[in-house]
Amino acid sequence: MNLAVIGTGYVGLVSGTCFAELGNRVICVDNMTEKVERLNRNEIPIYEPGLEELVRKNKEEGLLSFTTDIGGAVRHSDIILIAVGTPETETGAADLSYVYGVAEEIGGTLDDSYKVIVNKSTVPVGTAEAVERIIQKRQPAAAIDVCSVPEFLREGSAVKDTFHPDRVVIGAASDRAAALLNDLHRPLTEQIVVTDPRSSEMIKYASNAFLATKISFINEIANICDIYEADVNAVARGMGLDHRIGPKFLNAGIGYGGSCFPKDVKALKYLAEEKEYHPSLLQAVNDVNEQQNRRMIEHLVRIFDGDISGLRIAILGLAFKPNTDDIREAPALKIIQELEEQGAKIQAFDPVAAENAKQIINADISYAETALDALKDADAAFLVTEWAECKALTPTQFKEQLNRPVVIDGRNALDAKALKAEGIIYHGIGRK
Repeated sequence: MNLAVIGTGYVGLVSGTCFAELGNRVICVDNMTEKVERLNRNEIPIYEPGLEELVRKNKEEGLLSFTTDIGGAVRHSDIILIAVGTPETETGAADLSYVYGVAEEIGGTLDDSYKVIVNKSTVPVGTAEAVERIIQKRQPAAAIDVCSVPEFLREGSAVKDTFHPDRVVIGAASDRAAALLNDLHRPLTEQIVVTDPRSSEMIKYASNAFLATKISFINEIANICDIYEADVNAVARGMGLDHRIGPKFLNAGIGYGGSCFPKDVKALKYLAEEKEYHPSLLQAVNDVNEQQNRRMIEHLVRIFDGDISGLRIAILGLAFKPNTDDIREAPALKIIQELEEQGAKIQAFDPVAAENAKQIINADISYAETALDALKDADAAFLVTEWAECKALTPTQFKEQLNRPVVIDGRNALDAKALKAEGIIYHGIGRK
C-alpha cells in the first residue's frame, strides 16, 4: 500500500518506518525543513533502539522517504496517517491545533480519489468526526473516511511494540475503510478490534488511565508500607500472582512520567468534567502521582535530620524511563528543582538524555560522563531512572565513591540486602 505519515515524532517516525519494513511505500512528512534534512541524512532525532537501522535499510530499498511536501504525499497515498502532537493545555485538555491544522492542509490538497485518513495521535472522543468536517469544508466532494487507529507504543521499545502489538484497535465508520485498515495491520497481529471511531478514541484514553491507576495504587500502598515497615516488593509479588490483578505495572517508585500518562489522565478528566461528570478516581490517580516524586527527598531529609542544604546529591538518570532520551514530565526534573530549593547541589548522569536535560534545566548542576563519576564525593545517591549502567553499580563502588554512604532508590531496582551489608544507608520506596 501507499502511505503518508504526517508528523515524524515518536509515533509517526516509528510507525512509518515499521510499515515500510512490512513492504509498504511510505512517505513521512514534517513541516520542519531541518528535521527532514537530518532524516534524509539518516540522522535520527530521537533515541529509540533499532530505529536507526530500519530507517537506513528502508530508505536504501526505496520504501521510505521524507519530505516537507504534504500535498505530494497525500496525492500519492491511499492511507494518510496523522501523527502530530496533542500537548496538554493549561486546563488539562488536549491541544488539537496541530491535528486540525493538518486536516486543513489535507483538505486543500485532496484530489477525487478515495482516501482513508487515520488519526494515530491520542485525541479526545469525537475528533475523527471533527477532522472529517474540516476536510469536507475545504473539499466538499472529498471521497474520504476518517478513522481512529490509536497507538499503544512504549518509548524505549516502540519498534518491538509495533511489530508485536497486544492488539490493534480500528475505529472506522465504513466497512470499506475498516477492510483497508484490516489488511494493513493483519501482518502484525490477529488481535484486531474493529469498532466505531468514538469507542476507539476512548479505548486509548481508558487504557492509559487504567495503567496509570495501577501505578498510583501501588505507590499509595508503598507509602503505607513505609509507615508500617512492610516490603512493597513482597506485597506486589503476592498481589500479582492473582490472575485477576497480574504483575505488570505494580512496580512501586516515584511515579509515572513521559508524554502519555500524565497528559492522557488529565485530558480524560477534562473530557468528563466538560460534560459535568467529576471523575474522582482520575483525580486521585493524578494527585498521588504529583506527590510521589517527593518521596525520595522526604527520605533524604529524614536521614539528615531535616537539613539537606549544602549536600551534594548524585542523580542517576534523567529520562522518565530507560532506553529513551525523553524527559517530558520526568520525575528527575521535579526532584532536582526541589533539591535546589532546599539548598542541595546536584551532579547528574544519564547515558542519552543529558543533552535534552540541559535544554530544559536552568539549575546550576554538573553532568557526569559515567554513573560512577556521578557518585564521586556525593553525600547521597538517588537512583531516579533504572538504566542498566546505574543498576550495575556495586555496593563497593557506592561506598568507595560516595562521601557519605547513603543511597535512595526511587525505582526499587537495587539489591537492598547487599547494599546494607556493605554498611550503606539504603532507603527504597516502601521497602524494609
